[in-house]
This record gives sequence, C-alpha cells and structure tokens, in this order.
Amino acid sequence: MNAAEYLAFETLRDGRPVRIRALKPADRASMLAAVERIGDASLYRRFFAPKHHFTDAEIAYYIDVDFVGHVALVAELEENGAPVIAGGGRYIVSAPGCAEMAFAVDDPHHGLGIGTLLMRHLARIARAAQLQTLKAEVLADNAPMLAVFRRSGLPVTLVRDGGVTLVRMDCRHDSETQGEDDRASPPGVH
Repeated sequence: MNAAEYLAFETLRDGRPVRIRALKPADRASMLAAVERIGDASLYRRFFAPKHHFTDAEIAYYIDVDFVGHVALVAELEENGAPVIAGGGRYIVSAPGCAEMAFAVDDPHHGLGIGTLLMRHLARIARAAQLQTLKAEVLADNAPMLAVFRRSGLPVTLVRDGGVTLVRMDCRHDSETQGEDDRASPPGVH
C-alpha cells in the first residue's frame, strides 16, 4: 500500500460523501482554514493547552509528512461546490511497531463520524505498514474522542491517569469486521 497516494470514499452520518485521502503539501491553505474553524475548547482537547497560532516550523511539521514514520490523512467533502478539509488524523511512529495517533475535526463537522472514519483508515495503513500498536493520550473528559477509539473495531485498552486517558489499540485486528459500524455504506478504497 502506498500511503502517500491513499484515497477512500465513505459516507458521513448525514448521508454526504467524504473522501479520506493522504494529506498533500498543497493542502496547506485548506488545513490552516480548517484550523480556523476549530474552537478554543476543541483545540484545547487536541493539544492539552490553549493553542491560538502555529509557528512556521509547526505548520511544516504537520503538513510535510513522509508517509513512513509520519502518516497523515484528511477528510475532504464538497461544500458550496468547493472541496473543504473538515478534519485530519495522523500517526507518528514512536518505537518499533508502535505509533502515536492524533485527530482534529473542525467544529462545524463534529458528530458526523469523521473521526471514526479517519481512525479506521489510519488503522488500515498501520496494519499494512506492519505496526502492531496505536496509542494516544486523550483528556479523560473528551468523551467524543474516546468513543471514536471504542468504535474503531480494534481491541482497545483505556487507562485513566489523572485527567488523561491513555489509549492503546491492537491494530493487527481487522477493523472492517469488528465493533460497532456507524457508517452508512462500506468503505471503498481506491
């Protein structure tokens, strides 16, 4: 699987089509526009601290990924005849066979299943890359993100450590056949 060319077509909970695809350097402006649509509370849940701007080095880090040790996908849909990036997910290999995951969905698109779709497709790529474990740290009160992990179809272990929940997932499992399926249609990977 060539993760840098990844493309899948899905359906959101509201029936709209969405493309889950590899992040491209040309997405810089669209990604920055998506960040502008993320409210302070959502940014805090993603970064565990107030985050109002990104340095050029941070932007380059998030946009210029190698699709080996750092894989990033976006959820793109059409709005008013134009493509809009509504969210993104990524994993970064942190040890042999293990990667750390992170997700963000802009506020207008919360509750549509975008995080769950991104999680499932990242797990597919991780499995193809022979990763065994995906991990994340989530604020303990971030119920929507914890639900994404529970709906992933992967065996998941959640351990609360103060105000943070440590998530550990076995990505060797087939997420296509396990867990709660809240998609309107089966995935189509192209």
